[in-house]
Amino acid sequence: MESIIHFRSGKPSSSDSWVDQVTWIAGDVFYANWDDVLVGATAVVSTIGGFGNEEQMKRINGEANAVAVDAAQEYGVPKFILISVHDYNLPSFLLSSGYFTGKRKAESAVLSKYPNSGVVLRPGFIYGKRKVDGFEIPLDLIGKPLETFLNATKSFTGPLSSLPASDLLLAPPVSVDDVALAAVNAIADDDFFGVFTIEQIKEAAANVRV
Repeated sequence: MESIIHFRSGKPSSSDSWVDQVTWIAGDVFYANWDDVLVGATAVVSTIGGFGNEEQMKRINGEANAVAVDAAQEYGVPKFILISVHDYNLPSFLLSSGYFTGKRKAESAVLSKYPNSGVVLRPGFIYGKRKVDGFEIPLDLIGKPLETFLNATKSFTGPLSSLPASDLLLAPPVSVDDVALAAVNAIADDDFFGVFTIEQIKEAAANVRV
């Protein structure tokens, strides 16, 4: 049985059948007892991230992930997979926000501590079904049609991709299933490491489906 440390509540946000096959543990990455979760681990997949003020975003997106990377390396975990964010072509003043600088700090930690086995997945908008306070939010009702539309019109919208901030609208959404399968592929394939774009995430997911 796999263990997942869920730093918010220790509870799954999905009602799918697989959640019963997982051991869920609540914790705080800054004060975690890593003996409970990292001893014998074969990989860490970090989905740590969030929004807030500048300092909060730097701490959550950057420092928290860096702490997890250091702990994983110390415990000899052979692989670290980080769910990061698409490299948006935004103006520099937006990319200097705590959210993006935090994410890039986390990426640097992974790639420096795990140069031959670290994985950084850079999806854009991730869609799927999500439970919040007992209510299911069907993000797939928006994400899936938008993904299909953008993929179908890529030949027309491609020339617009050089415009500043254009990929806020043109970067295709990615299903949570594709991100999860890409992470599975990262764990299983020793030759899978480095930074992966939206299209490469989808390709990796397709490899697992096959």
